[in-house]
Amino acid sequence: MNPAEIDALVASAQAAKAAGQPLSSLNEGGAAPVAAPAARAPQFTDFEQTMLGNTEVPIGMLLDLTLPVSIELGRTSMMVQEILRLGRGSVIQLDRLAGEPIEIYVGERRFAEGEVVVLGEHFGVRITRVLANAGAPSAANAA
Repeated sequence: MNPAEIDALVASAQAAKAAGQPLSSLNEGGAAPVAAPAARAPQFTDFEQTMLGNTEVPIGMLLDLTLPVSIELGRTSMMVQEILRLGRGSVIQLDRLAGEPIEIYVGERRFAEGEVVVLGEHFGVRITRVLANAGAPSAANAA
């Protein structure tokens, strides 16, 4: 707004105040406000029916998908000062005992439990139990 518009707005406000009108009845031009268009609820398409319909996806189309598999040995919490002191040879104690089952995740879902094995020069995991609720999100990842 330029100074002339500000002066006009102040003059309109003073005139409205003298006439007993509320200041909210003025807009920048000093005229009565224009009514806003009536609001109405939006109309949404039912995407569940449109996207899924009665179409079935053959399981064969999913067999070539690659999913990330993660193995969790354990967890811990550390203060920043403890992390900054870590160096070569430092040992971090985890919340699991030696020999306790480790968790196997497919994507972000807990899928199974297992035990660490050594295969030549590599580590591996022997699955000891596939979880009944392997398709449900884990408690650790749900939070």
